[in-house]
Amino acid sequence: MGVQTFVLIGLAAMLSAGIVLFQYYYKTKRKGKLSVSLSVLRFLALFGVLLLLINPKFTKNEYRVEKANLVVLVDNSTSVAASKNTIQDILEKILQNRSLEQRFDIDRYGFGDALRASDDDDAILEDSLFTDENTNISEALRGLQEIHSASNTAIVLLTDGNQNLGADYEYYASRQKFPVFPIAIGDTTRYDDVAISQVNANRYAFLKNKFPVETYISYNGRADTKTILRISVDGRMVFRENISFTNTDNTKTVTSLLDANSVGLKNIVVSLDSLSDERNTVNNTRQIAVEVIDEKTDIAIVSNLLHPDIGALKKAIESNEQRSVSILKATADPKEFEDVDLFILYQPDASFKAVYDYIQRKKANRFTVTGSQTDWDFLNQVQNSFSKNSYNQAEEVFPTLNSGFGIFDISDFSIQDFPPLDSNLGEISLLKSGEPLLGQRVKGVDLDQPLLAVMGSGTEREAVLFGENCWKWRMQSYRNDGDFKNFDGFIGKLILYLSTDNSRERLTLDYESVYPGNSTAKITAAYFDETYVFDANATLDLRLRNEGSSATTEIPMLLQGSYYEGDLSSLTPGSYDFTVSVRGENLSKSGSFTISDFDVEKQLVSTDYQKLSRLARTTDGKSYFPSQIEALVSDLSEDKRFRPVQKSEQNTVSLIDFQILLAVIAAALAAEWFIRKYHGLI
Repeated sequence: MGVQTFVLIGLAAMLSAGIVLFQYYYKTKRKGKLSVSLSVLRFLALFGVLLLLINPKFTKNEYRVEKANLVVLVDNSTSVAASKNTIQDILEKILQNRSLEQRFDIDRYGFGDALRASDDDDAILEDSLFTDENTNISEALRGLQEIHSASNTAIVLLTDGNQNLGADYEYYASRQKFPVFPIAIGDTTRYDDVAISQVNANRYAFLKNKFPVETYISYNGRADTKTILRISVDGRMVFRENISFTNTDNTKTVTSLLDANSVGLKNIVVSLDSLSDERNTVNNTRQIAVEVIDEKTDIAIVSNLLHPDIGALKKAIESNEQRSVSILKATADPKEFEDVDLFILYQPDASFKAVYDYIQRKKANRFTVTGSQTDWDFLNQVQNSFSKNSYNQAEEVFPTLNSGFGIFDISDFSIQDFPPLDSNLGEISLLKSGEPLLGQRVKGVDLDQPLLAVMGSGTEREAVLFGENCWKWRMQSYRNDGDFKNFDGFIGKLILYLSTDNSRERLTLDYESVYPGNSTAKITAAYFDETYVFDANATLDLRLRNEGSSATTEIPMLLQGSYYEGDLSSLTPGSYDFTVSVRGENLSKSGSFTISDFDVEKQLVSTDYQKLSRLARTTDGKSYFPSQIEALVSDLSEDKRFRPVQKSEQNTVSLIDFQILLAVIAAALAAEWFIRKYHGLI
């Protein structure tokens, strides 16, 4: 409180006293205790009012010590489970060290594929927690950087350094704000090791044909060595090859062609003979499955134009080996159409008259793609499924997804950042029953017009796309995801719906024949009522039976928007038969799948301490081994970067409480009034 405030308070007291003396003692004959009481009350009221106007304040300084944060980050994956006791000893030495407690605020986190906080001191050490099947070190570091972005922080990282998910943490380290002090957990000894890095095979193969299996093999060691690659199908060895490695020639790619002699799901085991002193043999075996089918869909793209859309559609359709695509002219010999199961008519014009006549006679299903070269006068006359009053005005049309589409499952299809298609404006009418799968948006305005519609009933099915340049969508899918699966999978489902001869089914299933581990194993189902409207109030039951066992397991299928989903992540590896049934309905479907016994965490057993050391150097930290914990504690305790900082805060506080002062003023004035009234002075 400054001198000026003291002066004002003194002047206020003097002014209040002066006014009271003038009112009660100047030229008045009334003296005594009554006048003194009244003058005191008047002084309190006047002085209180003046204090309210002055509002005196004083500054209060508060001091506090701010510690740096010490984050102990523990790998929670199965690859470090064997080192649980070592991790526990390290944590005890860090958490119970008095010098670190005085210098740091200590937090504990665990991570596998994501960052997780520890609720108590021992939770992170439970056996049940070392079960994560993936390690994402860079994601854990990024999460800590977001949490402690505004504070001084050091990170102690307990891990074996083997990451199998996410961005490479060694390169992410250049963006890391905090120093990282890794502790290399596990065995740092380098052993000679051969491993199957990856096995590629098509999902389907055709009966009486050969199908390729591509195997990538790596070797980690210094001496020259040899091994044998073996491939067996359903327990019978069908391929064998000798493999040689040197310390420089340490990778091989082996492509084998296997015979598809019988229909069904074929379990394929690819294995390498272990080396004499090899410690890790888990990565010597990989299991995949290929389904051999005796069915193939022939699709014809009929067009008189050369357009990139045709190539994009051909690539997308043939991404499924069950389908083959031929490109024909509209003037082709009708004999070339005899083996065609589905027609894709690209921008029809008057020359397509013979094609439409053939389609009508055969009652074949078709997919029509229109664009700037489409003859709408001809198209409106030659078919009765849809019509368009084209204005011959070109426009860019953006797609909008119909989330309520229920003819087949589109839950995994995304149109994020899809560019517009080129189309001619005009009023579109669907003359047959159907649903729009994609709508139109022009210049930010959603039009009540379909961009892609699916129509038909029973075995007669048809789709029409009112725009060209869908090849751009396939390119955008690659930009978004690094592959074409989003677009190709969507086109595959559309083609599957159009090419089937069966009437529409009320219960449809979507699942994989083989799941590489149980982490991503799911079965999805769509159920429709008798009017073929998706029923979100149904109850679907999933019953599973492991082959070789008579016991069954029931898993509830949960509603996920426009489909039902059964989570299979709790299942152990093996082959399973399953049945999905609708409760209260005589409706069910069955199938089978295999969950392969593959744990990516077991592919590497040696600690990558060299990479952890590079991470430490990049972030201005230092790497340690479990035997060097005392050195770690000493370095952290003496590091000048993490000294506690004393900070002060100045708070300006009012000297008086306004509520109390107002109460005193009101009480003084009221008391004065009552006293004067009582003595007849008013």
